Amino acid sequence: MKKTLKFPLLIALMTSLLLLIGQSVFAFSDTQSDVNADKIASLQKQGILSGGGGKFRPNDKITYAEGISMLVKGFELKDTNVYIKKPEASDYYTHVKNDAWYAPAFIIAHAAGLEVPRDVNPAAAMTREQFAHHLFKSIIRDRDIAFIELFVQINDGDDINPTYMDSVQKLIISQVVKLDDKQSFHPTNKLTRSEAASWLYDGLAFAKAHDADNTGSTEPTDAYNLQLSVNPVNKSVNEVTVTATVPHPGYGIRIASIQFEGSKARINVEIVQPDPDRMYAQVITELKAVTYVDASYEPQIVLTSDSSTSSSGGGTTGSTGFPNTAVSSEPNTDSSVSSSEAPAVPIGA
Repeated sequence: MKKTLKFPLLIALMTSLLLLIGQSVFAFSDTQSDVNADKIASLQKQGILSGGGGKFRPNDKITYAEGISMLVKGFELKDTNVYIKKPEASDYYTHVKNDAWYAPAFIIAHAAGLEVPRDVNPAAAMTREQFAHHLFKSIIRDRDIAFIELFVQINDGDDINPTYMDSVQKLIISQVVKLDDKQSFHPTNKLTRSEAASWLYDGLAFAKAHDADNTGSTEPTDAYNLQLSVNPVNKSVNEVTVTATVPHPGYGIRIASIQFEGSKARINVEIVQPDPDRMYAQVITELKAVTYVDASYEPQIVLTSDSSTSSSGGGTTGSTGFPNTAVSSEPNTDSSVSSSEAPAVPIGA
């Protein structure tokens, strides 16, 4: 009997060991305490970021070779041009060697309109304004985005290269890039690898939200990023706040109903689509809807089918986004409401 137990036990131990080894191999060992650790980890899981020896070196300055490669890979940029002969990096750049590991990325960057200078030094550290410019060009590649006509006052705006000013402005308006507490951008400072990863992550999120808005994504939960927070009003009642991130202010959010099933309170949320006859500035917007639930129930968000277009053009009204979204927090005793309806996929609890 003892012999028959050894083999399964050995398998279990080996499996556990492999899992531990896998975690140590695939996770950067030097980013846990970094302010952008979560964004770096997400990009790493997507195969966008890599580092030698299991390290990312988040505080190192990012080079042009690393930055352009990161953008091309992150946005999955392609060279769709038709050539008589195979293009080489030396056709477009003075200092980019044809056999360099980053040469293909620079060729694609040229074809994609990232506006990388011909005399670029791939080993040079990128400035904040340089990376911002190439990031913005990556975002708008193949995207017709309407940005709000607004000029943000930047404390050190005079230091920004006029060639890069529009890109910096648009990224700030889109909340992809943020100014410091003195409203300064520090355009000529060298960008760290951690900062570049953070900007890339937020730039990809902005582009994804825009793509979902224009293609009618079948997975809106990713684009809306629904979140739920619970705060006790008293011992009997909890205030439940649902937030959603949308591509522009034309959207709205409403709590359609609350269904009680056992100890769960299913909060059915609808995203109201923007008026198709109106133009909206592409500014990432956070929507909120608030309701109240008996404290004995555990709230759970359920995204129902998107609501029809709002006649008011979207947005939010009052605490719930719309004036007529009051819902009862009392348990529903009508079993036909909670048990006979087609189940929706819960997003989180």
